[in-house]
Amino acid sequence: MRAILQRVARASVHVDGACVGKCGAGLLILICAMDGDNDKAADALAVKISKLRIFKDGAGKMNRSLVDVKGEALVVSQFTLAADTSRGNRPGFSAAARPDDGRALYEHFADALTGLGVSVQTGRFGADMQVELVNDGPVTIWMDT
Repeated sequence: MRAILQRVARASVHVDGACVGKCGAGLLILICAMDGDNDKAADALAVKISKLRIFKDGAGKMNRSLVDVKGEALVVSQFTLAADTSRGNRPGFSAAARPDDGRALYEHFADALTGLGVSVQTGRFGADMQVELVNDGPVTIWMDT
């Protein structure tokens, strides 16, 4: 699985003008299931993200995790993270999981993160979404299993 983590003060996702998910201070997680990924990969990524020390401690150092700060997460599916731009000017997305597999892994990841004690809201898989966020830092981290 592939993810972009953005530490945020707040974030929201809208579909057809309606807010379908939002979070306060925590992480916006853009996620893509790749061809060949499985539940084990989704679980491992959820554990890693929940423990990643990218939030400030009392001294201002990035030394606290999402769980430590009781942060929230907004998880948004984004198959374009699978883009292959090595040839030509049009990206290819053949490395992304098939839609049914992608949806199942996206949902499994969000459930796994919830099971680790994180308050999670999600976007809508496969929808045309508008994402709004206020970066905190900014801190943006790319992860790949």
